Amino acid sequence: MQKRFYLFIVIIGLLSLLLSCSSTSYKKKQNGIIVSIKSSNKNNTHKIRLQAINDRIIHVSATPENDFSSEQSLIITPDLTVSHPFEVSEDINNVIFSTKELDVKINKETGQVCFFDKNGLAILQEKEEDGKSFTPIEVEGTKGYTLHQVFESPEDEAFYGLGQHQSDEFNHKGKNESLFQYNTKVSVPFVVSNKNYGILWDNYSFSKFGDIRDYEQLSQFRLFDKHGQEGALTALYENKNSKQAIERKETIIDYENLELIKNFPEGFSLDGANVIWEGDIEASESGLYHFILRYAGYTTIFLDNQRVVKQRWRTAWNPNDYKFSVNLTAGKRTPIRIEWEPDGSTSYLSLKALSPLPEKEQNSLSLWSEMGNEIDYYFIYGNNLDDVISGYRTITGKAQIMPKWAMGFWQSRERYKTQGELLETLAEFRKRHIPIDNIVQDWFYWPVEDWGDHDFDSLRFPNPKAMVDSIHRMNAKIMLSVWPKFYATTEHYKQFDQNGWIYRQAIKDSIRDWVYPGYIGSFYDAYAEGARKLFWKQMEEKLYPLGFDAWWMDASEPNIQDNTSLEYRKALCGPTALGPSTKYFNAYALMNAQAIYEGQRGVDPNKRVFLLTRSGFAGVQRYSTAVWSGDIGTRWEDLKAQISAGLNFALSGIPYWTMDIGGFCVEKRYENAQRLFDATGIENEDLKEWRELNTRWYQFGAFVPLFRAHGQFPYREIFNIAPENHPAYQSILYYIKLRYRLMPYIYSLAGMTNLEDYTIMRALIMDFPKNERVTDISNQYMFGPALMVCPIYEYKARSREVYFPHCSGWYDLYTGKFIEGNQTKNIHSPYERMPLFVKGGSIIPYGPEIEYTDEKKSERITLYVYAGEDGSFSLYEDEGTNYEYEKSNYSIIPLTYHDSTKTLVIGERRGNGFKSLLKNRVFNIVYVNPENPKAFNPEMSGTEIQYEGTEISVKLS
Repeated sequence: MQKRFYLFIVIIGLLSLLLSCSSTSYKKKQNGIIVSIKSSNKNNTHKIRLQAINDRIIHVSATPENDFSSEQSLIITPDLTVSHPFEVSEDINNVIFSTKELDVKINKETGQVCFFDKNGLAILQEKEEDGKSFTPIEVEGTKGYTLHQVFESPEDEAFYGLGQHQSDEFNHKGKNESLFQYNTKVSVPFVVSNKNYGILWDNYSFSKFGDIRDYEQLSQFRLFDKHGQEGALTALYENKNSKQAIERKETIIDYENLELIKNFPEGFSLDGANVIWEGDIEASESGLYHFILRYAGYTTIFLDNQRVVKQRWRTAWNPNDYKFSVNLTAGKRTPIRIEWEPDGSTSYLSLKALSPLPEKEQNSLSLWSEMGNEIDYYFIYGNNLDDVISGYRTITGKAQIMPKWAMGFWQSRERYKTQGELLETLAEFRKRHIPIDNIVQDWFYWPVEDWGDHDFDSLRFPNPKAMVDSIHRMNAKIMLSVWPKFYATTEHYKQFDQNGWIYRQAIKDSIRDWVYPGYIGSFYDAYAEGARKLFWKQMEEKLYPLGFDAWWMDASEPNIQDNTSLEYRKALCGPTALGPSTKYFNAYALMNAQAIYEGQRGVDPNKRVFLLTRSGFAGVQRYSTAVWSGDIGTRWEDLKAQISAGLNFALSGIPYWTMDIGGFCVEKRYENAQRLFDATGIENEDLKEWRELNTRWYQFGAFVPLFRAHGQFPYREIFNIAPENHPAYQSILYYIKLRYRLMPYIYSLAGMTNLEDYTIMRALIMDFPKNERVTDISNQYMFGPALMVCPIYEYKARSREVYFPHCSGWYDLYTGKFIEGNQTKNIHSPYERMPLFVKGGSIIPYGPEIEYTDEKKSERITLYVYAGEDGSFSLYEDEGTNYEYEKSNYSIIPLTYHDSTKTLVIGERRGNGFKSLLKNRVFNIVYVNPENPKAFNPEMSGTEIQYEGTEISVKLS
């Protein structure tokens, strides 16, 4: 009887399992599946959709609604096909969605999504119970959800990407980042992991990575003044000019925008002021507190009598954010002191903090967005981070190959005030034989009252067409600044306004800009297709016929007014044609780039488009757009911060990035030092530092994807930085010339960004992924596969520590000296040189000495081959200025080194070729090994061979 009972139980269990597996918990569609989740789950997820883009890319959508949104993504390339083969199965708990590379499990009860490889190893798992949340939100009559997605993260995981930010953070694990666009801050909702996957978060609203709570005021702590009385900190305001002194109690320090600076003491002038806040803070719980400082002027912070923020500076009109973390003990009073010297009569400062989260929660992969239709992300898997970035470009669009001249040196300043000034500057470069390819005309070339009408001031720029022609005769190109901004009195403004394509809040509020005496205007709505077409049409009619070669899209965040609150910024740049700016806050630069790219290709389809924009977003690389890091400060800490900023931007999938060499906003001490030198010839201590800062910045800048000098006075032209016999001048000239010698190498990397989805500026984690020691290294990096770049970012530093990752070994570029891998060494770094090293097994092609990129054909290329391991390199060439490469009209010469036989194989030429292709050339091969070190010298005689397009093997010795 007992056996029959057990048999009955087993039969019932099997029937239940069969019924479960045959239930209609999912629906299979042609391009994916939709899984219905039980309505009792905590996060209100009703349906989850999975789509296979390919075997390694899965599109995941989740909604509390009955249907998914039909809105087209702005990020995803419009021609993406979603019809990849997949299989579906079920077990008692999960629906299993499978490709050849991945198994994705959706828990039927909770909606938890987990990604596994084919060995059953978990790659990424959503948090089990409340990994997804939807909070209803309605803005301007549009309904949506505030969205939150959480994934589990093991202790040894690291996160990178998210765009480029200025707090000098690299590995985002355990850190917090707000994702919005602002001058110097470019947010990209793509994060990659050292576990070889990435998450592309398809949302355009204000978003957060990490802790989703808002930073809280200092009033969250028990506060004590400098005398020990509880209730507030002591704030002492003193002015050295007026002799004013005000002491008062303050419970918060929050003067971070125009709306809040009215809370400074009434009648007190910040110009010439010093402010000190001091007292004690007492935390209510123990743990790691995350602070954020927003500052303009000079700021230093001490906690527990330790300096936690070294003095930092930023100009008043463009404050910066800096983050730091401090462990505090509950119930313990901790001394605090904030020293602030404002920058002028209007300046900004705030200090806020986040209380501790449980460690597991703080270290999770958490993504939050203010407004969207549904949770929408793409899981991208690969064997390495190059694969992951290739997957990102599969769905957001290929990076274009920039014009070859763009890989040379650019000279810019804020600003060339006249046609003559610009032409004289370029002529001086040519006279001094300093290589240059591109000169840039910044803003305000128009009549003062006509911003947006694309006319040139006839007194300062009497003949812009002749100016452009003169530049071309000097074998250079010119980029022109074009803003999406229009004064309300201009004809172009009226054309947008009559179609409803202008943001009108600034007009309603009569906001006047900084151009004396102040003009009222606003920005066009780039989210409207008709507005994008009109924007290009106006450029085509007024500017394109003049012959300009490239476009500089400034203030593309959009930045309608500096230093306003986030809420007012949203009011100023909305509503958009697609919906409220709350929902479409971050993608303006993408849409603006689309306007110019599609416009120019529409009228001149075979001329390469080149755009430089101050803001960017996921997908911007498909519009032949580069991004620069905005109006950064001229400080050593800003120089250092650009290294991690550039590396994380590259890890965000967008390959072309640059910066203002020397920084943009200049401390007054440097301005005064330059004026003193101009008047007297005296080089004081500040000028010595200025020249060294620029020298170190140029050294670094020669090894980022785009090599560009720009900034306010003092000017950044090499001959304005220092005299010809000065070590600063000599060093800068050396690195400009080295960049041009490396042009065959650099332009080949540009070709690889398109053909192989390559990344030029490479964090060490990309090339040494199994080396735990490189996880947090952000002050040295690879430039292409061969060169390790180690910038100097401290004043008077004449050495620095360099970590040499484990490999077959490294070579000092300048001496050829061999260095074993897997060690840290202190490297001598004289004023004139930045440490540069070559990875063993590398092949580096050098071209002739040139002053612009197409001056000479590389009839003789010197190949430096470094022994140690097998290596390869693809020498890429095309016509440099057109889109023939899209038809495979290019040349690739594969170069392969076999270390065991000491043989270099120069392979058969691939590609369809092009009209000006050199069918025959000489390769001069210089072989470097530990026993035979050879210094960099592109004129060095080596083994010469004649190459005619067919394979040749060369024995090296």
